[in-house]
Amino acid sequence: MTATLSAKEFQSLTKPKRSTADVFLPWPDRRLSPNARLHWGALARVKKKARKDAYYAALAAGLGKIDAEAITVRVAYYPPDQRHRDTDNMIASSKAYFDGIADAIGVDDSKWTITIAPRGPIEKHGMVKVELEWSQAQEEAA
Repeated sequence: MTATLSAKEFQSLTKPKRSTADVFLPWPDRRLSPNARLHWGALARVKKKARKDAYYAALAAGLGKIDAEAITVRVAYYPPDQRHRDTDNMIASSKAYFDGIADAIGVDDSKWTITIAPRGPIEKHGMVKVELEWSQAQEEAA
Protein backbone atom coordinates (compact mmCIF):
# COMPACT_ATOMS: atom_id res chain seq x y z
CA MET A 1 0.00 0.00 0.00
CA THR A 2 1.43 3.38 -0.96
CA ALA A 3 0.61 6.69 0.60
CA THR A 4 -0.17 9.62 -1.62
CA LEU A 5 0.83 13.13 -0.74
CA SER A 6 -0.81 16.32 -1.79
CA ALA A 7 1.36 18.94 -3.46
CA LYS A 8 1.33 21.01 -0.25
CA GLU A 9 2.44 18.03 1.88
CA PHE A 10 5.20 17.16 -0.60
CA GLN A 11 6.42 20.75 -0.64
CA SER A 12 6.54 20.88 3.17
CA LEU A 13 8.72 17.75 3.17
CA THR A 14 11.19 19.00 0.56
CA LYS A 15 11.30 22.72 1.37
CA PRO A 16 14.23 23.55 3.64
CA LYS A 17 13.52 25.05 7.04
CA ARG A 18 15.12 28.43 7.77
CA SER A 19 16.62 28.81 11.19
CA THR A 20 18.34 31.78 12.80
CA ALA A 21 20.29 32.57 15.94
CA ASP A 22 22.09 35.59 17.38
CA VAL A 23 25.31 35.27 19.36
CA PHE A 24 26.49 38.26 21.40
CA LEU A 25 30.18 38.45 22.21
CA PRO A 26 32.39 40.92 24.07
CA TRP A 27 34.59 43.35 22.18
CA PRO A 28 37.71 41.44 21.01
CA ASP A 29 40.77 41.67 23.22
CA ARG A 30 43.23 44.22 21.80
CA ARG A 31 45.93 41.53 21.86
CA LEU A 32 44.01 39.71 19.07
CA SER A 33 44.65 42.57 16.65
CA PRO A 34 47.09 41.76 13.84
CA ASN A 35 48.89 44.98 14.81
CA ALA A 36 49.64 43.71 18.32
CA ARG A 37 53.05 42.10 18.29
CA LEU A 38 52.72 39.42 20.97
CA HIS A 39 54.86 36.46 21.81
CA TRP A 40 53.31 33.39 20.17
CA GLY A 41 52.62 31.76 23.55
CA ALA A 42 50.78 34.78 24.95
CA LEU A 43 48.81 35.11 21.72
CA ALA A 44 47.84 31.42 21.82
CA ARG A 45 46.40 31.84 25.34
CA VAL A 46 44.32 34.87 24.30
CA LYS A 47 43.03 33.09 21.19
CA LYS A 48 42.14 29.99 23.20
CA LYS A 49 40.12 32.08 25.67
CA ALA A 50 38.31 33.96 22.88
CA ARG A 51 37.48 30.70 21.10
CA LYS A 52 36.16 29.15 24.31
CA ASP A 53 34.11 32.28 25.12
CA ALA A 54 32.48 32.17 21.67
CA TYR A 55 31.81 28.44 22.00
CA TYR A 56 29.95 28.92 25.28
CA ALA A 57 28.15 32.04 24.01
CA ALA A 58 26.86 29.99 21.06
CA LEU A 59 25.64 27.26 23.41
CA ALA A 60 24.00 29.90 25.63
CA ALA A 61 22.22 31.26 22.52
CA GLY A 62 20.62 27.83 22.10
CA LEU A 63 22.88 26.58 19.35
CA GLY A 64 24.17 23.06 19.11
CA LYS A 65 25.32 20.84 16.26
CA ILE A 66 23.34 21.66 13.13
CA ASP A 67 22.93 19.89 9.81
CA ALA A 68 23.06 22.91 7.54
CA GLU A 69 23.01 23.11 3.77
CA ALA A 70 24.24 26.71 3.84
CA ILE A 71 25.12 29.25 6.53
CA THR A 72 24.94 32.99 6.14
CA VAL A 73 26.67 34.98 8.87
CA ARG A 74 26.19 38.70 9.47
CA VAL A 75 28.63 40.34 11.85
CA ALA A 76 27.99 43.74 13.42
CA TYR A 77 30.55 45.57 15.53
CA TYR A 78 29.45 47.92 18.32
CA PRO A 79 32.65 49.74 19.34
CA PRO A 80 33.34 50.82 22.92
CA ASP A 81 34.36 54.36 21.87
CA GLN A 82 34.63 56.82 18.97
CA ARG A 83 38.12 55.74 17.82
CA HIS A 84 38.56 54.77 14.19
CA ARG A 85 39.15 51.05 13.62
CA ASP A 86 40.01 49.31 10.37
CA THR A 87 37.35 46.85 9.31
CA ASP A 88 39.91 44.25 8.26
CA ASN A 89 41.54 44.38 11.72
CA MET A 90 38.16 43.96 13.43
CA ILE A 91 37.47 40.88 11.31
CA ALA A 92 40.93 39.44 11.97
CA SER A 93 40.49 40.08 15.71
CA SER A 94 37.24 38.08 15.58
CA LYS A 95 38.71 34.97 13.90
CA ALA A 96 38.93 33.06 17.20
CA TYR A 97 35.26 33.93 17.83
CA PHE A 98 34.28 32.46 14.46
CA ASP A 99 36.26 29.30 15.22
CA GLY A 100 34.51 28.92 18.59
CA ILE A 101 31.06 29.27 17.01
CA ALA A 102 32.08 26.80 14.29
CA ASP A 103 33.10 24.33 17.03
CA ALA A 104 29.71 24.73 18.71
CA ILE A 105 27.60 24.23 15.56
CA GLY A 106 29.81 21.65 13.88
CA VAL A 107 30.12 23.56 10.59
CA ASP A 108 33.59 24.81 9.64
CA ASP A 109 33.77 28.56 9.17
CA SER A 110 35.31 28.07 5.73
CA LYS A 111 31.80 27.08 4.60
CA TRP A 112 30.20 30.32 5.82
CA THR A 113 29.15 33.30 3.72
CA ILE A 114 30.10 36.27 5.90
CA THR A 115 28.66 39.75 5.59
CA ILE A 116 29.99 42.63 7.66
CA ALA A 117 27.24 45.02 8.72
CA PRO A 118 27.88 48.72 9.14
CA ARG A 119 29.21 49.62 12.54
CA GLY A 120 26.54 49.91 15.16
CA PRO A 121 26.23 52.60 17.80
CA ILE A 122 28.75 52.88 20.60
CA GLU A 123 28.15 50.34 23.38
CA LYS A 124 29.72 50.52 26.80
CA HIS A 125 32.63 48.03 26.75
CA GLY A 126 31.84 47.20 23.09
CA MET A 127 30.14 44.17 21.58
CA VAL A 128 30.18 41.91 18.53
CA LYS A 129 26.85 40.56 17.29
CA VAL A 130 27.00 37.46 15.10
CA GLU A 131 23.74 36.57 13.33
CA LEU A 132 23.56 33.08 11.84
CA GLU A 133 20.97 31.94 9.31
CA TRP A 134 20.91 28.49 7.77
CA SER A 135 18.75 26.17 5.71
CA GLN A 136 18.01 22.75 7.04
CA ALA A 137 16.30 20.11 4.93
CA GLN A 138 13.54 18.22 6.71
CA GLU A 139 13.89 14.49 7.05
CA GLU A 140 11.78 12.44 4.72
CA ALA A 141 8.74 10.69 6.15
CA ALA A 142 9.18 6.95 6.35
